[in-house]
Amino acid sequence: MSNFSDLLQQAEQLTADMDSGWELPRIDRNLHQLAEAGQRLLSRSSTTAGERADVKASILLGSKGFDVPKLSEKLDQLDTTKTFEPIEPVRETDIQGFLRNERENAILSAIEEARKSTFAQSKKYQWSCMESELEQEKEKIFNSLLGAQESVEFLPEPEVFSASSLNMHGRSALDATELAYARQVYIHNEAAVTGMPHNIVDGFLEVADRLEEKSVRDFWPFIKDLGEIGHSRESPHKIRFSPEFQVQFLERARHFLEERYLRYVQETVYDNLQSAQLGGVPGTFPLVKSFLKIKLPHGAQGLEDGDLDGTPIWPLIYYCMRCGDPDSALQAVGYIPQHLSDFKDFFREYINSDRRRINPSTESKVRLQYRRSVRTSQDPFKRAVYCLVGHCDLADNHQELATKTEDYLWLKLSLVSVDQSDAQDEMTLDQLQILLLEQFGETHFGAYQQPFLYFMVLFLTGQFEAAVEFLSRVEFFRSHAVHIAISLYEMGLLAVSESLQTQLLTTDPSTPQPFRQLNFARLIMSYTRKFEMTDPREALQYFYLLRNIKRPHGGDLFMECVSELVLETREFEMLLGKLEPNGTRKPGCIDKFQRDRQDTQAIIERVAKDTEEKGLFEEAIRLYDLAKNHDKTIELMNKLISQVVSTCGAPQSPRDRLHNMAVEIADRYRAQGHNASQSRMSTFFLLLDLMQFFDLYHGNQTDTALDVIQKLKLVPLSSETVEERVAAFRQYNDEIRRVLPDVLLATMNILYTKYRGTKSSGQSPLLDRRRDDGGMEQLRMILRRQARSLLTFAGLIPYRMPGDTNARLVQMEVLMN
Repeated sequence: MSNFSDLLQQAEQLTADMDSGWELPRIDRNLHQLAEAGQRLLSRSSTTAGERADVKASILLGSKGFDVPKLSEKLDQLDTTKTFEPIEPVRETDIQGFLRNERENAILSAIEEARKSTFAQSKKYQWSCMESELEQEKEKIFNSLLGAQESVEFLPEPEVFSASSLNMHGRSALDATELAYARQVYIHNEAAVTGMPHNIVDGFLEVADRLEEKSVRDFWPFIKDLGEIGHSRESPHKIRFSPEFQVQFLERARHFLEERYLRYVQETVYDNLQSAQLGGVPGTFPLVKSFLKIKLPHGAQGLEDGDLDGTPIWPLIYYCMRCGDPDSALQAVGYIPQHLSDFKDFFREYINSDRRRINPSTESKVRLQYRRSVRTSQDPFKRAVYCLVGHCDLADNHQELATKTEDYLWLKLSLVSVDQSDAQDEMTLDQLQILLLEQFGETHFGAYQQPFLYFMVLFLTGQFEAAVEFLSRVEFFRSHAVHIAISLYEMGLLAVSESLQTQLLTTDPSTPQPFRQLNFARLIMSYTRKFEMTDPREALQYFYLLRNIKRPHGGDLFMECVSELVLETREFEMLLGKLEPNGTRKPGCIDKFQRDRQDTQAIIERVAKDTEEKGLFEEAIRLYDLAKNHDKTIELMNKLISQVVSTCGAPQSPRDRLHNMAVEIADRYRAQGHNASQSRMSTFFLLLDLMQFFDLYHGNQTDTALDVIQKLKLVPLSSETVEERVAAFRQYNDEIRRVLPDVLLATMNILYTKYRGTKSSGQSPLLDRRRDDGGMEQLRMILRRQARSLLTFAGLIPYRMPGDTNARLVQMEVLMN
């Protein structure tokens, strides 16, 4: 039992404990105060659970000397939000307290400033990454869409399909027509790489000759004719709005429509030879006469100025002009009555003019005659001929004659003025473009019922970009639209938008005319999206066409598309090549496009950089190695190895895969040399040795593992080498420093395992021999000294280890003592 002296000593000890370490003052009460406090607590007792809890808390804390009401007031005054706010300086008399207060203020201020800076930087980096990923996803989505600004309508399939177009070649997603186009792109790129001249339109024309779609087949020769007025170094805007280009383009557009109509007239006559009564005289004049016997019914009303052998004069003149034969039209004009003899001279001047435009004085006379007598004539053919010769009454659409879209378009193109664009009574090409595209538009022409016809309306009026954009929305004609755009781009006639983030078709605000631009790069990328997974070689050929389009951040679009293609298809070896065991690179598909080896390496490095940014580090290592960038290869290799070096390797695990890759690279670099820095290579080989150490450690080969770590001289195993290892630690890279805690724990664990072995295996013959050499106690002493050296090293190195590392090291060292 305890006596009174023991009780007194315990009471004094409790008093001393209460006096030290508590910020609240000690409470002393007399008996009267205790009685009042007890009555107050009794009066607060009630039936509620919360108040009962307060009473119990008051009784518990009151028994320890705390005044609960005053303590609650003090706790309520505490503000937890000011925990990390700087402490207000206090006026203290002692210097030590003042300095301690200032030190705490400085530390807390630095912590708060670092916290704010860290949050701000992390938030900025997060938004930057999100915006970058969003832009990339937006570009992918836009490229995969058709580019339609309005709702896309699904067309009924044409009645006649090419039988070969439905035939798929193996796993290819390209049909026969698309493969034929792709073949011509390949031939063109081969010529471009070797520096040989090549006209890609000739190749596309060969493909078109084998098409069963007659409208497309007939249109390619017109595109080829545009090559004669393209290929200028000027910008497409300057070329297309120059009077010289517009005159030649309008002439070719009219000639294209006239040839189509002439074939229509011939087919009509040959299909109705009995009614046509063609005869044996060749030429357009007798052909049109025969056509009118079928076209015009006998006794047609409103026709004036007589006929020629039963054929009305003005229809004969008009259809000869419509078929594009001015000589036949002039021959027909010779049969008009004598009172219109002045018109013969006017028409002869019109036919002989270079631009189908008579001089202003003659034109004024024609317009005067038109207003006086012809305007009110009932003969629509006579009015149309006068309007064509004198550019009269531009508002008249000649609905009696222009019953088809091509007839209407031919009339409008014949009335367009180029030289006198400032005159108010003239129609310019710009005005015609606005009329057809903006005022009439797709709905008026029934574009989705006859898509290629509406395409011709836009194209023949010089609206190449709008025509291609519309036709690319129609699945059946998309490949034709893309290759028409390629032809115009190679001719220098296609207006290409500068930004790749825009829609497929945009308006250039810097020009007064309604000049539109086509996002050519997006058109190509959206087209290749269909087959890049199954036909990456063909997709690469199309991407090479974008080599002259530069990106804002530097580099051309070809490199960017190659990078995206490689990442999407994962065909690294086929597209970029591979390293052979002897260190030489087996060429890939991109080598065909590069004359210089440095260009190929630049592309591979670009792909490697994009691969690294996407987190595909193992693939990035292979690509940097392929590009002969050994320094970057070893840098990424070290980062990956340091993350798995201490783990237990299993077959097909990431550590096993990285170990095999590292050994392969190390053997090759030793044998063939490298251009990596000495520091990174030293780290690389040290990490490989550490992987061997951990393999032995996890395999319970403790003696061999301890021998390996001793040879590496990474950690000290004697007190004499501690300072040397600490000094060497400062020279190591971060990859080695991150591994060091695991190395210390593994080494200490080996020492502890050997120490326990000396305790439990004292009767073994081996230990008996050790007794002879110095005894078991000497061995334990050596192990304890080694453990002490490790612990001292861990405390001296300037590196913040994980929280439990030091504790575990100390624990094992204590257990050995």
